[in-house]
Amino acid sequence: MTSLWSRLQPYWQLTRMNRPIGILLLLWPTLTALWIAAGGLPDIKILLIFIAGVVLMRAAGCAINDYADRHIDGQVWRTENRPLATGALTAKQAVLTFVSLALVAFILVLQLNSFTIALSLIAVLLAAIYPFMKRFTYLPQLVLGMAFGWAIPMAFAAQTNTLPSIVWWLFVANIVWTTMYDTFYAMADREDDLQAGVKSTAILFGRNDLLIQALLQLGFLLIMILIGLQLQLSMVFYLVLLIAAMLFIYQLRLSKDRERNACLQAFLNNNWVGAVVFFSIVLHYSLV
Repeated sequence: MTSLWSRLQPYWQLTRMNRPIGILLLLWPTLTALWIAAGGLPDIKILLIFIAGVVLMRAAGCAINDYADRHIDGQVWRTENRPLATGALTAKQAVLTFVSLALVAFILVLQLNSFTIALSLIAVLLAAIYPFMKRFTYLPQLVLGMAFGWAIPMAFAAQTNTLPSIVWWLFVANIVWTTMYDTFYAMADREDDLQAGVKSTAILFGRNDLLIQALLQLGFLLIMILIGLQLQLSMVFYLVLLIAAMLFIYQLRLSKDRERNACLQAFLNNNWVGAVVFFSIVLHYSLV
């Protein structure tokens, strides 16, 4: 058993199963979209497929991310012990892991309608190209938002076989939110990324990082209010949204000195933002 675990442990680390925050940050907007699409509890089969898909595709994304960063991770304090950086796994093994996980996720999607299957191909493309964006643009966080947010149109397609306009409001809100929280993550790596020659929003924003972060947070809240008005959500949604606003203020206070661990804590705190937004939707549909 010990020998088996010693062989599996590098894959566990490669897919970041030991760090479930990425699963949660992808899961909350996916569940939110499913609940809105269904007007309450979604079809159980669809719900279970999307939960499993979130876990699989986040793991696949981590594998291809480490492949893309295999020559960089060893230069960054936070990633220097990742399995490709230490030599515990090879680049080929990382690519095979990505392909295998994506194929399993695709098999799950095949249980859904043809519209969702077609949209899933875009999801795989976004997951594959995101890790390479930091070489070409200072906005890789924007691409990550698109990759994480693509579960939203897929959720509506699976549940309703349509893509109403509210889908794209939710999609844009997720891009803004993801860009913001991943910028906190990038702020922790800013000095190392500069030395390694890779790009991020943290580098792009420079001294104005916290001001722009506050504007992104405000933008997310405003879009969510517009979504609430369009869906005619009850007052409970807006009251719970106040909690998200307070969490955003807390994140800015945490990161005011740009200290690495504090910026990481601000990033992690966004799990609670996603959770309160989702539960505000659940509460609304439970009370109407």
